[in-house]
Amino acid sequence: MRAAVRRAAAAVAVLALLLTGCSGDGGGGGGRDADGTIRLRFQSLAWQKESVDANKRLVKEWNATHPDVQVEYVQGSWDSVHDQLLTSFEGGEAPDVIHDASDDLADFAYGGYLADLRPYLPARLKADIPERSWRTTTFGEGVHGVPFLQEPRVLIANTELLKASGARFPTPERPWSWQEFRRVTKALTGKGRYGVAWPLKEPVSVTLNLGLSGGGRLFHRDGDGKAVLRFRRGDGVVPGTIHDQVNTDRSAARSALGMGGSDALPGFFGGKYAMLPLGFSYRQQIIQQAPEGFDWTVLPMPAGAGGAVQGVSPQTLSVAEQSPHKEEAVAFIDFLLRPPNMVRLARGDWMLPTGTRALADPSLRSAEHGWAVGAALAKGLRPAPAQSVRGYPEWKDKVATPAYQEFYSGAIDADELGRRLVEDGNRVLARYQR
Repeated sequence: MRAAVRRAAAAVAVLALLLTGCSGDGGGGGGRDADGTIRLRFQSLAWQKESVDANKRLVKEWNATHPDVQVEYVQGSWDSVHDQLLTSFEGGEAPDVIHDASDDLADFAYGGYLADLRPYLPARLKADIPERSWRTTTFGEGVHGVPFLQEPRVLIANTELLKASGARFPTPERPWSWQEFRRVTKALTGKGRYGVAWPLKEPVSVTLNLGLSGGGRLFHRDGDGKAVLRFRRGDGVVPGTIHDQVNTDRSAARSALGMGGSDALPGFFGGKYAMLPLGFSYRQQIIQQAPEGFDWTVLPMPAGAGGAVQGVSPQTLSVAEQSPHKEEAVAFIDFLLRPPNMVRLARGDWMLPTGTRALADPSLRSAEHGWAVGAALAKGLRPAPAQSVRGYPEWKDKVATPAYQEFYSGAIDADELGRRLVEDGNRVLARYQR
């Protein structure tokens, strides 16, 4: 998640968190002053200025109207959050309110570090967020986070080049098929230009989430409810398309495979790449960095047999199990996620809110900067395939990442890709499910 942009700040953030933890009064970070005032710590991973400002303003507004429950804003970092949280949980210094992503919660939830929020969630909040989003934070019987922001992947296209190619402009109602997308990228490829660049420095979540549209899933449950990997025909649609664009059609830039999304933007602005598949929030960087007069447009990702769907791992707000003030912590989360406030957070992060009332806000349905395209895609967002699978981080790092990287570069074929993902992967998962 845009790690390259934030890496430089990670060490400073970790130091700040450690210092903050040491200055607290223990007991999970939720203290009480001599006069009875409750002190909560809210660790936010907001990093863009607009997002940080929105979070800090909301904390200030809460504190102004809740003198008996005061919240301290603590700046975290996406680069280090998993290890930092694990350390703080084990040391008894976890923040009360924890900002994270749903695909990072499974081990914390099953490990007993995150509170089950069901006894505390207000009816308004439960009803406003769709059930498909709540599934991303449900582990076993418990709900261990509130999903509040989500980011579909979209195609950012050079409007001038796409028009000149004569290709049909896809819409959320009528997206390209994966086969049509491949034909369009071939037509857009010319001297010194590729039809598409796939920034796949972290290839696993992109491949799995887009794979839903091809009818793939990869992760299944056996008769005992245990997670098991199976590589079926639909699981090969998206990786097969990317592989063929790079190695057969030469319509996708091989050099981009090791890039992050931000790394590919200069080539896009310079006309080297006609299209980039990127997270929805990258629109802000494009607005900030694009040359004057550069014409770009937001398009939906292709769809296959699975339909116009894709997996997402929403950003979440959780409460530490060790916090002595869970009810007050959830009340603060409910305040942050009131519809007008959720809109502010979504606009600050250039993402989509999960709440139905916030998503209906006119400012998130404007044609400007592709907001309307993103809002139209929201109904097709589903929990990421490996959302609740224990052992997924190890499988991703040790098995899937190198396997996909070698496949996309042409070093191994589809049969070997499937064998590694399944055989090596099931050995990893089995250790977590004994």
